[in-house]
Order: sequence, then C-alpha cells, then structure tokens
Amino acid sequence: MSNHSPLSNDSVAPTDPDAAGADRYRSRLVRSITGPARFLAFWTAIVLPFVHVPLLVHGLDDPGAVLAFAVLLGGNAVALYVGHDHNRAPATDG
Repeated sequence: MSNHSPLSNDSVAPTDPDAAGADRYRSRLVRSITGPARFLAFWTAIVLPFVHVPLLVHGLDDPGAVLAFAVLLGGNAVALYVGHDHNRAPATDG
C-alpha cells in the first residue's frame, strides 16, 4: 500500500541558503534607498510651497499656470506622504 496524497505539496519550497542571502541583500538595498528618498521627499514638501507663491502672485488666468499649480500641488501631496516619517524616532514598546 502506498500513502500517496491526491494533493501535491508544491507549496513547500526547499530551504535554499542562496535565497536567504538574496532576501537579506534585497532588504538591505530597500532600507538604503528608503532613507534618502524620505529625506528628499521631506525637504521637497517643505520647499515646494514656496514655488506656489510666484504662480499665485502672477495669477491663474493662463491654463498653463493652472496646470503647473495643480502638478505642484499634487507633487507636494506625494512628497508629504513619502517624507512624513523622515527622522522620526521608532516607537518603543513599554
């Protein structure tokens, strides 16, 4: 008698030390990119509103000025979202 299961067990992957090393490398690469990206986004979110001032002073009569204002406003929102965790101390339990 054989004890074969009708279901395959393909979901269990064999342990591969090279895959673990690649995962560590990938996570280290992601951490090394997120820090500078958050730094740049944080300071972009601070400086970008000053670019809005000349557009508002000039006026939004021209469709190009309205488009530039909208793009800058959207870019500022993205920069705020990405950079909001810059230089924030990690939360400690206790």
